[in-house]
Amino acid sequence: MEHGFLSVQVYFIFTTNYFPWLTIVVFLPIFAGSLIFFLPHRGNKVIRWYTLCICIIELLLTTYAFGYHFQLDDPLIQLIENYKWINFFDFYWRLGIDGISIGPVLLTGFITTLATLAARPVTRDSRLFHFLMLAMYSGQIGPFSSQDLLLFFIMWELELIPVYLLLSMWGGKKRLYSATKFILYTAVSSVFLLMGILGICLYGSNEPTLNFETSANQSYPVAVEILFYLGFFIAFAVKLPIIPLHTWLPDTHGEAHYSTCMLLAGILLKMGAYGLVRINMGLFPHSHSIFSPWLMIIGTIQIIYAASTSPGQYNLKKRIAYSSVSHMGFIIIGLGSISDTGLNGAILQIISHGFIGAALFFLAGTSYDRIRLVYLDKMGGMAITIPKIFATFSILSMASLALPGMSGFVAELIVFFGILTSQKYLLMTKILITFVMAIGMILTPIYSLSMLRQMFYGYKFLNLNTQNSYFVDSGPRELFISISILLPVIAIGIYPDFFHYQLTKSKLFYLIIFFDSFYFYL
Repeated sequence: MEHGFLSVQVYFIFTTNYFPWLTIVVFLPIFAGSLIFFLPHRGNKVIRWYTLCICIIELLLTTYAFGYHFQLDDPLIQLIENYKWINFFDFYWRLGIDGISIGPVLLTGFITTLATLAARPVTRDSRLFHFLMLAMYSGQIGPFSSQDLLLFFIMWELELIPVYLLLSMWGGKKRLYSATKFILYTAVSSVFLLMGILGICLYGSNEPTLNFETSANQSYPVAVEILFYLGFFIAFAVKLPIIPLHTWLPDTHGEAHYSTCMLLAGILLKMGAYGLVRINMGLFPHSHSIFSPWLMIIGTIQIIYAASTSPGQYNLKKRIAYSSVSHMGFIIIGLGSISDTGLNGAILQIISHGFIGAALFFLAGTSYDRIRLVYLDKMGGMAITIPKIFATFSILSMASLALPGMSGFVAELIVFFGILTSQKYLLMTKILITFVMAIGMILTPIYSLSMLRQMFYGYKFLNLNTQNSYFVDSGPRELFISISILLPVIAIGIYPDFFHYQLTKSKLFYLIIFFDSFYFYL
């Protein structure tokens, strides 16, 4: 009888929110990754399959937890875990998710699983490489699910070390330069992040305040709140990135292995955007409303600048990197619009570019594996030798330039509507910003189609490589990765309402509606 009661109790805990789902999701990758060093020395195949299985289990576990224990109609933080960690600092292990964080968490699992599958050609120091991939997995899920400022900072820093090692050990000829540049930029930004967290923690209170919800309900003098806002903004602007703090990104993408590029473009950049949404908008709404016009200006300049700079990049991966910088401008504008529709578009752009950016870097890497060329002026005529890569590259390039029916089109269109429906800006201001954004959208097909023309059309590559019979087109593994990313891109483009529904069921969404109404009555 006692055994039956214990079984029922265990079943009850496992099937309710009392089970520590998020803690397991955060710790499983890095814990399982540490066991890689104890696996028997039987070649790289065992390590690759072990890492891939851990990623799949993690993704399935996350999907199950969110699918069965996340209430779609509840706008509050869910799956909350709150454990006392360090008594001396009054530090808690606080985790939780809402409609804004559920998308980035699932995106992290999906892209990391495919990036692990894409990394199968890596054979040098395979144990360390795959351990770093799993450690980065934990470090990227942590910030999206943290509900404590200090825990957010620890998780934010956790993913930096794996990225630095992946860049410096498995990169191109200038990998040490790009890795050093990356760590310098991010380390300086982390100083601003830590200073902001300590300021919030200690300001106006005898007891440290680290809880997101408590900090959101705390009021500050205008000057102090602006200082906090600027400190966090600089920290997140480096990671997003926002010009002129973007120069680390092209160098990093240009030298990193393409599986690492998938994680950088698909997830790491989105951590900066998520920080702006969760902390800058959530904790400092008054300062955000003050700086929102400047965000609109910065985002518009970023779209035009990056789209104009991208055609001048002859390195394929750097051209794609500058296109990422341009697309991040739409996120900035969406956040600066101070409207629920603009926030919808910004979050959807985070998810959309996570898929598209990762896919383009993967295809660029598979092309390099075959032709050993990265400069566009040396390519040409590759459509004949690798037609499958040509087809998938063309389709995903169309998604990047916001072709209707693809996720990029829906996200950018919603950002446009967010500007037009915003109550803060005058009609002429809206028209001017929309017109300048439209110019940026016109420049996007120029560098995207130019990239396709230089790579796949013409005869330059064929003339230089007359004996090209050894080139092999995409195999089943590469086609699976490309199609797996393409399907959600099309699904979001056709039916974006599901993602819109997740966002509207969040507490921050109602905060945006409040400020939108406030400016309307003002």
